[in-house]
Amino acid sequence: QLQLVESGGGLVQSGGSLRLSCAASRFTLDYYGIGWFRQAPGKEREGVSCISFRSVSTEYLDSVKGRFTISRDNAKNTVYLQMNSLKPEDTAVYYCAARSGYVCSDVTDPSQAAGMNYWGKGTLVTVSS
Repeated sequence: QLQLVESGGGLVQSGGSLRLSCAASRFTLDYYGIGWFRQAPGKEREGVSCISFRSVSTEYLDSVKGRFTISRDNAKNTVYLQMNSLKPEDTAVYYCAARSGYVCSDVTDPSQAAGMNYWGKGTLVTVSS
């Protein structure tokens, strides 16, 4: 079974940067569409970004466009979420999720999260003002 492990979360000041990693073993992530999702305290989970299998396309939540970048390093079998110009409202637990052969759709579509087959345990990002 595909296991995903997120890392890179932490405490950062507003305007700072973090790079989240989503790593897997035993399975080649390039064959999977990978989504980043987040859930803030008291709020519903929301899609943040997605990279399709074979990196054919990427999608972003409007509020992170121009600040966040999703990418793959196939040699390391890892997907990254580079987060710049962080804001306090970005504070949340961030999860990566995978679905084989997936081409990303609108990240605000709830069916995207529902369709993911594998989830990591999350990494906490806290942005102080």
